[in-house]
Amino acid sequence: MHQTFSITENSRNTLSKFLQGYTLEQLNAIPVGYNNNLIWNIGHIVVVQQMLVYKLSGLPMMISDEMVEKFKRGTKPEQDATQADVEEIQSFLFETINQTKADLENKVFQHFQEFTTMNGFTIKTAEDAISFNVYHEAVHTGMMMSIRKFV
Repeated sequence: MHQTFSITENSRNTLSKFLQGYTLEQLNAIPVGYNNNLIWNIGHIVVVQQMLVYKLSGLPMMISDEMVEKFKRGTKPEQDATQADVEEIQSFLFETINQTKADLENKVFQHFQEFTTMNGFTIKTAEDAISFNVYHEAVHTGMMMSIRKFV
């Protein structure tokens, strides 16, 4: 899992650079032909990691229910994110991964509700969820690379 966390931390550094390198207006811009924006993709990445690893393990998530409702699968931006929203997402980028790493080391993940993803991959353990999350983050980071050309 060391390599998986290393990849995730690298991914989160890339996401952090988006938050630091784009204005609030750019983060909120939804280009023509797209359903979401840069900030939604980053919030979605944070939410899905928490849902995959913690919720499916029957454990409390670090994020609020409100954040889940804004960024879960099937949602799209309903209003512009504020600077406070950006700061909250920024803090969760690394806090959530650091906590996941610590919880894995402390063997907190004892139970897991098996889950099959939209593309047919069956996740059976928290470790599977952590590994699958790398793929999920890459998909959304790719989408962000496309969106940034238009903002």
